[in-house]
Amino acid sequence: MRFVLADKNLVVGGRCYEGFPLLINDDGDAMQPAQTWLWDLLATTGRISSKKSWENYGRAVYDFFAFALSNGYDWRAPPEFGLPCAIVAWRDWSRGTLKLQASTINHRLRIVVRFYEWTIKEKLIGQLPFDYVTIQTHRPPSFLEHVNATGGIMRTPQVLLQEKQQNIRFLTKEQIVVCHEALSNVTHRLMFEIMVRTGLRQIECRTFPDAAGYVFDPSRRKDLPPGQKISLRLDPKDMEIKNSKPRNIDMPFDLMEKLWVYSVRRRQGRANANRKGEEHSPLFLTEAGVPYPKDAITAIMRALAKRVGFPVTAHMLRHTYATYLLWSLRKSKTFEGEPLLYVRDRLGHSDVSTTMIYLHLINALEGQLVSAHEDEVDRLFMPEGEAVA
Repeated sequence: MRFVLADKNLVVGGRCYEGFPLLINDDGDAMQPAQTWLWDLLATTGRISSKKSWENYGRAVYDFFAFALSNGYDWRAPPEFGLPCAIVAWRDWSRGTLKLQASTINHRLRIVVRFYEWTIKEKLIGQLPFDYVTIQTHRPPSFLEHVNATGGIMRTPQVLLQEKQQNIRFLTKEQIVVCHEALSNVTHRLMFEIMVRTGLRQIECRTFPDAAGYVFDPSRRKDLPPGQKISLRLDPKDMEIKNSKPRNIDMPFDLMEKLWVYSVRRRQGRANANRKGEEHSPLFLTEAGVPYPKDAITAIMRALAKRVGFPVTAHMLRHTYATYLLWSLRKSKTFEGEPLLYVRDRLGHSDVSTTMIYLHLINALEGQLVSAHEDEVDRLFMPEGEAVA
């Protein structure tokens, strides 16, 4: 059994399905019914448009079936007394042998659960190999609570593992300074800065375009006074964005100046180092003149964490941006609007409940940890004497 991602030659109905997950049997045929389910869910319904999500769904189902086939489990068979069924055995193997975190296992389990629910709907099996349990959630009420008719009651597959409450980690103002100073590589330092000051995901940072509309000299724009935040529209046609959903971000004026200088003075030198003479669209290129690979920023942050002596991840930079921005907007006497919705839109969250983790965070923290407003974070990266308008 093999897992591959389709290339640009997979065209159906005039649409290219490059990146679509393909599950292939040893005889070269599609692994059924899993392949049909993937096509029905990802391609036919169009509910999931992100190619990264396509890959995640494909890998989860592939991993499950590869385990079942290798260990002699029939995925259709209900559990027998005293013996685990295929999905339970896969779960326990992921936890015991692979030592994966409960959250990672549950993410994969939910995908396979969706597959099983589809097989019931299509009458491919007679019963699910797991039960559902009803639980009472205890999430703090939100300003949308009046439209929630569930009463906090939800059904969940019993096969899921219990997850420990994860603390949201972000960098303090002092830690931001230490990290920035520890990054001697100019490109790495600028990638760090753009993520911590705009909330870009690492995939968005890696593919951020070196193109007009994204990188320009703001001093030549009469409509942009120094110190003003510049609204940039991120378009999935130009870069990779989670769920391929466009959104606006706020780019600090001085950061745009830095990106422009980098584009003109640094990037071209890296582009010239490409031995094949290839042209690439991302702003940030490696010393070999090619875009940074998938796990590059993760590796950069891991190496940085070792140097500074405290945890640093790309997602912590996003948490840092969101925490300070929400804190700043809630304290602002001039901002008009709902801070939570504003932060949601800048982060690209599809549901405001995801953004609410930052609201709970700043409410629970001691004042001195977030006493620095977003403007103060911006000042960390400015030359001495330059102020925020």
